[in-house]
Amino acid sequence: MVRVGMIGLGNIGGAVAANLVADGHEVTVTDLDPARAAAIEGASAVDSVAGVAEKAEITITSLPSPDALAAVAGEWATAAPDDAILLDISTTSPERNRAIAEEIARQGRHFVEAPLTGGAPGAAQRTLVFMVGGEPEPVARCLPILETLGRATFHLGPVGTGSTMKLVNSLLAFTCSWVSLEGLSLAANAGLDLRDVVDVIRTGGASNFFIDRAVEGINERGRPPQFSLALAAKDAELIDELAGESGIPAPVAGAIAEVFRDAIERGLGEHDWSDLVLIAEARGGVELRLRPPVTD
Repeated sequence: MVRVGMIGLGNIGGAVAANLVADGHEVTVTDLDPARAAAIEGASAVDSVAGVAEKAEITITSLPSPDALAAVAGEWATAAPDDAILLDISTTSPERNRAIAEEIARQGRHFVEAPLTGGAPGAAQRTLVFMVGGEPEPVARCLPILETLGRATFHLGPVGTGSTMKLVNSLLAFTCSWVSLEGLSLAANAGLDLRDVVDVIRTGGASNFFIDRAVEGINERGRPPQFSLALAAKDAELIDELAGESGIPAPVAGAIAEVFRDAIERGLGEHDWSDLVLIAEARGGVELRLRPPVTD
């Protein structure tokens, strides 16, 4: 059993906290919304970051932005015991994570980043994939917890490598989704049946995860948000920022960031990111609907 803290109890953080309780850990939680903290059965709810830090050997954060993480990290470091670990599972900035790690290390504590893929369903079902950056010793202390919360954990190097990997993964996910919707828009505009288009792409070998799986839900709009377009837009801006800092030409990253900015300007920020199809329809002036597949 480990004394674990959880700060940030949204779709992912709440599920992680519940699983930590189920695993028998002594769990202390907090959130800006006290009702979320109170809803984690078997955990001790407190009203501050410091209240979590004081009680936990490892404190996990799941937060919406680099600014939120920096603020929490500063408050946590003033209250956490020596040698404690702040384990962040948010998607954030590699450069800012390195700065947080350096500051925390000066105070005798440790920072480990472990951004994830798998979203809220993966958090609930323990199928997350963690991309870890940090020093070997604190990472080794975090691995037994991470390995029970997901299906795979990769330690990629020092702080900054895990968050870079997550942004690379997100760039590929966003790009595959959007370029698929662009292709479907061109096909729809030409009068092609989108089921035929999908079948040809899958058979011809130019497919991707969106065409293989996600496109089957294209007719369903307005799902309860598990990963909002606003959070996707934040991640897209971080990808574009990383490209700029690295000096790596990444025009596709800039284009994807512009698409998500458009989604926000159209008032769709709180929609689930599956509603990206609505942006494609609005920009292309087409309807993207998929008839059911033919079954034997």
